[in-house]
Amino acid sequence: MSVTYHDSNTRMSQAAVHNGTVYLAGQVPDDASADMRGQTEQVLAKIDRLLAAAGTSKEHLISAQVWVTSMAEFDQMNAAWDAWVVPGRPPVRAATEAKLARPDWKVEIMITAALPDA
Repeated sequence: MSVTYHDSNTRMSQAAVHNGTVYLAGQVPDDASADMRGQTEQVLAKIDRLLAAAGTSKEHLISAQVWVTSMAEFDQMNAAWDAWVVPGRPPVRAATEAKLARPDWKVEIMITAALPDA
């Protein structure tokens, strides 16, 4: 079985597709000056673009892993998430507090999704 890689560099790919499943790398915001909600909205928009490029969408989410730098801001992340996720189709999800690779990032999200009709 083949694996297709998207948006790759020498270190990693932003997405990989295998056997009807799309795996995204952890996505982080581009503008780290935004608050938690704003950073989360940026990340979710990136996820939408990557899923579309791989041939799927948030309607086909399977799982999500969410890392936030402060549980005190967890409600802000959830507000953006709840506005984004397709009603009736939430993925399984885990969320935890973590130190991220850059101190100004507040959130990182990693998604797995199915290809439609796969």
